[in-house]
Amino acid sequence: MGGKPLACTPGAPSLPLVRLLAPDGPDRGRAGRRHQRLGRQLPPEPRPHSSQGGAGGGRRAPGRLDPLRARARRRRLRTRAPRNSARGGAGSPDSAPGEAVGCPEKRGPPEGRGDAYLVVGSSFLPPGTFEEQVSELGLASEVLPVRGDHPAARNRFLYAGGALHALPAGLRGLLRPSPPFSKPLLWAGLRDLTAPQSRDPDETVHSFAERRLGPEVAALAADSLCRGVFAGSSQELSVRSCFPSLFQAEQAHRSVLLGLLLGTGQSSQPDSALIRQARAERWSQWSLRGGLEMLPQALTTHLTERGVTVLRGHPACGLSLQAGRWKVSLGDSCLEADHVISALPASVLSKLLPAEAAPLARVLGTIRAVSVAVVNLQYQGAQLPVQGFGHLVPSSEDPGVLGIVYDSVAFPEQDGSPPGLRVTVMLGGSWLQALEARGCAFSQELFQQQAQEAAATQLGLKEPPSHCLVHLHRHCIPQYTLGHWRKLESAAHFLAIHRLPLTLAGASYDGVAVNDCIESGRQAAARALGLELDP
Repeated sequence: MGGKPLACTPGAPSLPLVRLLAPDGPDRGRAGRRHQRLGRQLPPEPRPHSSQGGAGGGRRAPGRLDPLRARARRRRLRTRAPRNSARGGAGSPDSAPGEAVGCPEKRGPPEGRGDAYLVVGSSFLPPGTFEEQVSELGLASEVLPVRGDHPAARNRFLYAGGALHALPAGLRGLLRPSPPFSKPLLWAGLRDLTAPQSRDPDETVHSFAERRLGPEVAALAADSLCRGVFAGSSQELSVRSCFPSLFQAEQAHRSVLLGLLLGTGQSSQPDSALIRQARAERWSQWSLRGGLEMLPQALTTHLTERGVTVLRGHPACGLSLQAGRWKVSLGDSCLEADHVISALPASVLSKLLPAEAAPLARVLGTIRAVSVAVVNLQYQGAQLPVQGFGHLVPSSEDPGVLGIVYDSVAFPEQDGSPPGLRVTVMLGGSWLQALEARGCAFSQELFQQQAQEAAATQLGLKEPPSHCLVHLHRHCIPQYTLGHWRKLESAAHFLAIHRLPLTLAGASYDGVAVNDCIESGRQAAARALGLELDP
């Protein structure tokens, strides 16, 4: 079928379903389906010297590849005959800032926003994915980096026992007790080197950390890390899915420390001038001058200039298969597609799938997500007791406060005029889950009070803030609980066996970080285009 690639958003705060259209002519899709019914596969199409459409939908100079295919070539992707005849590009997810809870505009910080930042790298991907996209979108000049020698890169804290404690670093941190830990971390390392290897296919993060590093590391460090990254419980989350590098290190080398030290071999890395600069200067995190909202804005502009239509405010209400093609219901209208890439939360997609995909829907429906309230506070004339990235809070200390980020330390350029000290308080955990379970009504006052009390108690910021922003992000962070990998295998098996023209992408599956979601979308588009990553 002809036409331009189209992305339709299912309504904030969800990510979009993406319809891939074939720009090669109206008969290509029907021919592909006839060949599939006969058990044959279409041969690869010859690459035209001048294409009309493609990922951008516009005309390109003779002999040039569209951006996705160019990246595929640079990464040594090999082309194979596609399973179906879909051609086209994937649209961009619309940025969903979350639900503002009774927050009048006059209470917002200067410029009316709470700026975000990105921690370089993640548990799932090497650094570079995000920087590569920023370079491609022409945003390199807008980057605000935090280099390796900056206090925000060197200093991280735990709030435990009613006090802030710097996380141990260097040889001294290994050989001497560093509160809140009662013993030198050297003992945790020795325990890891001598602990037997587990043969279980999966394990909770708490059990893994306790077995290999000791109960204190599990109760303080692992608990806080799971709350800070996933807003979840270390006693429920899967180490295999949440921290695969740790799980693989034990499986390959019988020790986490040895595995991390020896690594798993070299893998291909994206490359650009910005990525080389980030590696040379050891960036730990960075933002954009106007906040990370600049990324989806630039991405939307990049796509629309190339003929992609992005629909906003059109919730996807249902999916149905008719003669091998999708119908995407948008309420008063519908779209047809040869292939759908869904970046919806898994539990949301499960409610849209047709009856013939009921087994898949049941699996996806078990991947739940938790809510997080983010409170941005700004104080005039205030100072922090320490300088660093921020601190995490173990659940034993405060069930509702996940951590506090010291925004002004890393990015004073975003402090506004007049400048003021900015911090971000993250609220969630069992406290917020209990409120949701009781059906409590949420208000700005509730979250603001909790955040101000945390800032006063944990950072000594006792004066009222000059500005405040409160956003409740409902069901925003998927929980990779014990056995998550089996759910992914089951979903992939169902899609393969039934040859459904559906690709799963987004935060519900293989990583919740921004880097992970970008890479997930890129791989999904490559698969839909008939490209396959080299092993």
